[in-house]
Amino acid sequence: MTTIDVGEVKDVLKVERVGVHSHIVGLGLSNTLEAMPVAEGMVGQLPARRAAGLVVKMVKEGRIAGRSVLITGDAGSGKTAIAMAMARALGSDTPFESITASEIFSLEFSKTEALLQSLRKAIGVRIKEETEILEGEVVTIELDRPATGVGPKIGKLTLKTTDMETIYDLGAKMVDSCVKERIVSGDVIQIDKASGRVTRLGRAFSRSHDYDAMGPQTKFVSCPSGEIQKRRETVHTVSLHEIDVINSRTQGFLGLFSGDTGEITSEVREQINKKVIEWREEGKAQVVPGVLFIDEAHMLDLECFSFLNRLVESDLSPLLVMATNKRQSKIRGTNVVSPHGLPIDLLDRSLIIKTNPYSSEDVTQILRMRLDEEGVRFDQPALDLLTKLVTRTSIRYGMQLIAVTNVLRERRKKDTVTVDEVKDAYPMFLDTTRSEKILRESEAEYL
Repeated sequence: MTTIDVGEVKDVLKVERVGVHSHIVGLGLSNTLEAMPVAEGMVGQLPARRAAGLVVKMVKEGRIAGRSVLITGDAGSGKTAIAMAMARALGSDTPFESITASEIFSLEFSKTEALLQSLRKAIGVRIKEETEILEGEVVTIELDRPATGVGPKIGKLTLKTTDMETIYDLGAKMVDSCVKERIVSGDVIQIDKASGRVTRLGRAFSRSHDYDAMGPQTKFVSCPSGEIQKRRETVHTVSLHEIDVINSRTQGFLGLFSGDTGEITSEVREQINKKVIEWREEGKAQVVPGVLFIDEAHMLDLECFSFLNRLVESDLSPLLVMATNKRQSKIRGTNVVSPHGLPIDLLDRSLIIKTNPYSSEDVTQILRMRLDEEGVRFDQPALDLLTKLVTRTSIRYGMQLIAVTNVLRERRKKDTVTVDEVKDAYPMFLDTTRSEKILRESEAEYL
């Protein structure tokens, strides 16, 4: 019996809006992990991107699980952008869970439970499963159904490959499956022996000259070779949190769709951990440590930090990536002042990546990318003026002005955004500095 590996094909329909980081597709590194000035939606920050690239490489090779990385820098210096680029660079095979620190204080269950669920969402388990299949070209198919509609349905199916030909007797379930898939002579099919599922792979090339009515969507495939009965290895990737929910809720996997997971007992998790380790030792499963990204990490309190200290060093732990724009700050819930608002013992366990403010040239490149992403056309003087405004305010403020100026352009029926639209939009919407100045000047007028 031959063994084949069949890749899994997924058709996923996505509806994505234009987000702040939707233009980022990777870290923009060369094969030697050198950061390119402008690539894959990333601009500038060469040392930080190279450091993040090394972390991504270690994650893919499984060398850095159970550690933490801290991305620190001023507001608007690209910390979240680097984390999103790391997620894109890791690909869909590696779990990536992103949360904001303040999220865990607004849930129905405890803070430690929320952190633990997020950590287990970032740990994947690849479960290998071998199934027996029948694959071949249909030579003849005979289906006998009673004229009265009452009685057993039986049939005969002749399958062939380039090396052999076999006749199979079909029961009622297989007859229904063949009728549902509209299997006819000349089709190349695949039958799962365990479930009886029939899959139509396409029409055989030998039937391409038949006078059957075939539309342009008809797919022609070659006749399979080797034996008809084969073994196929399929790989299912699930997170530890999904396994927890399925085994802890009375409704099983339906809890994943309802979102009402509740608190999961430690006994259930311990049993699942033992089972996963047992599968790993037997070669049935592979544990894939992913990445948990916590934005605004200084919003966590001392209880959360001490809980993370223990979890990061456990056997089943993902890579913890945190981001903060604080320099010297009090740890939440205490009067202790610490660097970045994090306890010293957690900083000792972390690799720290620093981001620097963007230069005016980098700002121009980022704005060009955002214009392309949002489909907005600026003339050069308008882009120069917007870049000048960004250097005085913030890059987020400049990105928000792009949509506003585009609305003004449409109202005036212009082909491109000009300096006039930028000048009109600037006084309409205040940035942080001007808003703060107005509040100071007219403080007595407010409650």
